[in-house]
Amino acid sequence: QVQLVESGGGWVQAGGSLRLSCAASGRTSSSYAMGWFRQFPGKEREFVAAISWSGGSTYYADSVKGRFTISRDNAKNTVYLQMNSLKPEDTAVYYCNTRPSYSSYFRTADSGSWGQGTQVTVSS
Repeated sequence: QVQLVESGGGWVQAGGSLRLSCAASGRTSSSYAMGWFRQFPGKEREFVAAISWSGGSTYYADSVKGRFTISRDNAKNTVYLQMNSLKPEDTAVYYCNTRPSYSSYFRTADSGSWGQGTQVTVSS
């Protein structure tokens, strides 16, 4: 079983930046893909970004493309989400996810292991 712990959420003004981190422990494997999702109040979780096990492939939702960057450090079993030019509509709970298949991020939302989530609030 893999445990994921997110950190780095908080409050920021529109146009600002935050960096989220997600540390994996337990039955970890650098061959696993990792991703970020977010959930707005009353809505289902939606995909934000994913990264392959090597870090060589990344995939973003259109709503964050060009503003958010996902990266990973396999030596630290950690994935990051650098969020720049934040907008009030980015306000959500952000969740880390890990699963064996990178390609599954293109088609499957609810799969793999999840962190507990971290709140990001962007004020206008």
